[in-house]
Amino acid sequence: MSDTLTLNRSETIPVVADCDVVVVGGGPAGQTAAVSAARNGANVVLCERYHHLGGMASGGQVLVLDDMVNPRYGSDLGPEIVTTGIVSEVVERMDRLDGAVFPPPEDCIKSWEMWKKWSRWGAIDFHQTGMPQPIIHAVAFDPDAWKRVALDLVREAGVNLRLHSWFSEALVEDGKITGVILQTKMGRQAVRAKMVIDATGDLDVAASAGAEFLTGQFIVTTVFRLADVDTDKATAFEYEHPEKYKKLDREARRVIGGAWGMWWLKTPLPGIVWCNCPHMPGYDGMSPEHMVAAEYEGRDRMQKLLHFARANIPGFENAKMLGAAEQMGIRQTRLLQGEYVVTKKDVTSRRWFEDSVCRGRDYYTPYRALLPKGIDNLIVAGRHYSVESDAQKTSREIPPCMSQGEAAGIAVVQALQAGVALRDVDVSGIQKQMRAQGADPGDQPASNALVQTTEEIEA
Repeated sequence: MSDTLTLNRSETIPVVADCDVVVVGGGPAGQTAAVSAARNGANVVLCERYHHLGGMASGGQVLVLDDMVNPRYGSDLGPEIVTTGIVSEVVERMDRLDGAVFPPPEDCIKSWEMWKKWSRWGAIDFHQTGMPQPIIHAVAFDPDAWKRVALDLVREAGVNLRLHSWFSEALVEDGKITGVILQTKMGRQAVRAKMVIDATGDLDVAASAGAEFLTGQFIVTTVFRLADVDTDKATAFEYEHPEKYKKLDREARRVIGGAWGMWWLKTPLPGIVWCNCPHMPGYDGMSPEHMVAAEYEGRDRMQKLLHFARANIPGFENAKMLGAAEQMGIRQTRLLQGEYVVTKKDVTSRRWFEDSVCRGRDYYTPYRALLPKGIDNLIVAGRHYSVESDAQKTSREIPPCMSQGEAAGIAVVQALQAGVALRDVDVSGIQKQMRAQGADPGDQPASNALVQTTEEIEA
């Protein structure tokens, strides 16, 4: 049985800001977009529903940054770090706070010695078969260090930060987005803007403005951390008694009911480990009812794992539940269907685009995939970009999303300066500024990229 409620009332909404650019969503992509736009001279407002910045990196506790390296195995050139720019700055600042751990270049090789040293930090190329998997540039970090660094970057850039502000509605006039309405404890508030960046992760702004999208699902995860773990004892047991460890590890993953190959990883805080599990299929990441059910199920599973680990795995005898992440780990909901839709073949074949503005592991993101069709002054940045569902599952990691944000921040400023629509911005100008900011826009294809002529693509 369904029921509806109709309210017949007039509403006056105060305008709390009038700016060049409003960024909705303060996750990794949004914070980067806001900083990028502000550093390029824009008056920027950044809106975020939670009390912190960082989204899935901090509140969601996805505590390893990966998809940053094009391996180029079989090449004399070796691995290539391709996701750079503001993401590199975030890592460097967290490192200065003792909040980041990553292997030095000389350790990024394939050997059992390096595997034993770095695998429990998550710095492995899990795409590669065979053991040991190569060690690559990936970053384990502390979520509070991320929050502190994000606030510093936003404040230093002069961004007008509005936390505790939940997106409610897009303002659209004659096919142009002119701002957003936010829900706050003070009631609804409006932000007028010349340009809007949708960094919500769920395409909230673009969907409200009428953009085309598809809806997909993937596993959700209630990430958690354990404290008082003797990681030296645990790893010693793993390597000194490999068969016993494998048996217990298989049982642990059965108990948690869904995990990657390594269900626990080290963090920069001694004795605290990160558990990127349980993975739970079948939940809609936009449904309040589904998310409540996932909270119940996830917490039940993590408690069972804690009890099992304490009773059976050396090093975990005194483990304690530090707590689940503040945000549910949602991987896929709405996906933009914009000026270009990135396909699974594009990602798996390493297809290069002339209008590439950012890179992931060994894939390229064209500028067109950030632009909705039929709506001006709006650009997206994050896992909800214009992409097929299957392609998004392997091209949605945090560092590439941050690069999308950095490119989007540059694009809106260049559109304003040139007085043109976002779709008419000179992409070479975005690429040039990305490089000036230390980022790799992917304008130069790597040796293993698929480069096609226009005729070959159309055929």
